[in-house]
Parts: sequence; structure tokens; C-alpha cells
Amino acid sequence: MTPLFFFGTLRHPALIDAVVGDTGHIDLGTAILPGYSVHAVAEGPFPTIVEDHAGAVEGVLAEGVTAVDLARLDYYEGAFGYVLIDVTLADGRAARAYMPPAGMWTAQGGWSLDDWARDWGPLSVTAAQEVMSYFGIKPPSEIAGMFPMIRARAWSRLNARASRHGAGTLNGKVEVAARRRVYANYFALDEYDLQHERFDGKMTDTVTRAVFLAADATLVLPYDPVRDRVLLVEQMRMGPMARADASCWQLEPVAGRLDPGETAEEAARREAMEEAGLQLGDLHPVGETYTSPGNSSEFYYTFVGLADLPDAVAGIGGLEEEHEDIRTHLMSFDTLLELCDSRRIANTPLALIAYWLARHRDRLRSPS
Repeated sequence: MTPLFFFGTLRHPALIDAVVGDTGHIDLGTAILPGYSVHAVAEGPFPTIVEDHAGAVEGVLAEGVTAVDLARLDYYEGAFGYVLIDVTLADGRAARAYMPPAGMWTAQGGWSLDDWARDWGPLSVTAAQEVMSYFGIKPPSEIAGMFPMIRARAWSRLNARASRHGAGTLNGKVEVAARRRVYANYFALDEYDLQHERFDGKMTDTVTRAVFLAADATLVLPYDPVRDRVLLVEQMRMGPMARADASCWQLEPVAGRLDPGETAEEAARREAMEEAGLQLGDLHPVGETYTSPGNSSEFYYTFVGLADLPDAVAGIGGLEEEHEDIRTHLMSFDTLLELCDSRRIANTPLALIAYWLARHRDRLRSPS
């Protein structure tokens, strides 16, 4: 089979392993492709390749690729619209390379594999593992639409390595016999057959459990310590609708998922601007918690964000491209606390943040 030339992220050994699987039979060497140059792109942390008569690209040459390997590579690259074309290397050998359609990306400056591997390699490898789990199940075109959430879930798995909780709990064994992805689109649902260690040291019988997979999210309650008021957002929510709740529109903190590579603090500031047009001041961490650890991977980073909240900030907001229709509400802190105490707030993070603010409110209102 004609060798394959990789110019970009597939030069990273861990990514090739994630896509192909066992690469022990593939001979990976170096080669030069003349007539092209590699650039960073404005749309993301990956490179593109463009024709450049004076240029030359150093890349990885993969020899010994099997038909199965090629099918897996076609699947991965096809999800992003890349196609194989014939190229001629600097030494005259024929090869094939996955190339993006002309004009697909906006070339923008230089690109370094080492920098990418340091900053984005673990995320990209984790995302590629999920992509390849759909090989033979979903078409590449469907993966393209799912990829933003695949990357967000990958970022959540990496964030989980830095969790603060767990002190004093059992660090027991969990043995997974089987995992089935029974649903995957914007969200995902996995079903596990597993055993776990008991407190007496024995293992449980094999049990079947399901878990809802969502990306990490940040939630922030804007608070004006001068006016002693907060800003809440209101929008229609699927959970109450599915439960047949009398009220599908809910009062909540500003919230949104973490974009890959984004910190919780950065996401809080971005979401405050997108949903309410607010520039936040100091952010005060409230908690880092699972929403429902018995059946969901969803994890929340919660904050109080100091802000200037005059009457004029209330209105309608949200991003049209995300189909958001959001109304903002201003209310005094005492009104919020009364809503919580009378059980008229149905949003757990909002109640959590409100009671945190009740404890720390005097400190936040004191002159620094």
C-alpha cells in the first residue's frame, strides 16, 4: 500500500495510537513534502497545509499501513472533511496525504507540534478515543456535528484529575466488565457492568449501572455589594418539561459549559458577558460539585461574581447561534434568600450559592 504522509497532529505518536490502535506493525519515519507550508489556523488549535511553491514540510511517513488501518484513518480524518490525495516527496517517492478542502481554514502564523502536544495533546488524544469508539457505528458526518461536545467531554475527563474532594473516602477497586454507549448525540449515556469494592473488603456481585455524560459547567451569581442585589437568568429548561412540571421556565445563575482549554473562571466571565452583557469583577469560589453523582458525570464550578448592577442591566440576552432565549432579573439579596427559604427556588446550585452568600455577604460588603 502507498505510504501515508502526516503533516500535522497525526505526527503525535499518542494520537496515531488512539486512531489506529496497534501501530507496532507500522514503520514511522520522517520525510519532506515540497511545495507546501504548514500554518496555525484561526479556527482552532491545529494546523492547516497550503500550497507554497517555495515551501517544504517535514512530516511523518507511515509505511506498512494495512487496509484496516486505512479505514480507521479515513474515518477519523473524514469526520473533519479531509481527503487523501497523491503527493510526491522530496526524494521522489510517491505517498498519499490527508488534506483539507481549499479555503476550509484560515491560515494564521506558524505552528509547532511540540507546543501543540504540550497544550492540546492530552485533550486531542482523549477526544480521538471517543471518536474512534463510534467507528463502524456512526458515519463520519455525524461525528463532525458531535465533535464540539466530544471535545468538551474530553476536557472534563482531564479536569477530573485535579478534583479536590475525596479525602477520607474509600479508595477502592472498581472492575468494569463491559461498557456500552447506548446513546450519543449532544449528550451521551453509558451503561456499565461492574463490580466495586465493599467497605468490608469484598467485591460486590456484578451490577448494571447507567450514567449520563455531560461536560463540566461553570455557574456564577452576579452580586452587587453596593446595591446588595443579585442578577438571575430565566430560560426554558428540559428537565422540568420532562417531569411535567407546572413551570418549565426556571430562575438560575449565569451558567454554561467549559470550552476545551478554558478554566472555570474564564468560562464564568465569558458566560456573564454572553448571557447578561456583564463584566464581572472579583470571582469568589463557592464549590466544585457533582450535580447528581449517582447517575451523572456533570460537574459544576460555582462562583459569586462581583458586578455593577444598575436597573438598566436587566433585559433579554443569550446567543442566537446557541438558540438561547434568556431574560435577566434583578432582585435584592433578601428577596433571593426568601425565595430559597420558602422553597420557591428549584435550582440547586442557585440555592447553594445563595446560602454561601448569606454566610459571606458581610465580608463582601465591607470596604477592602
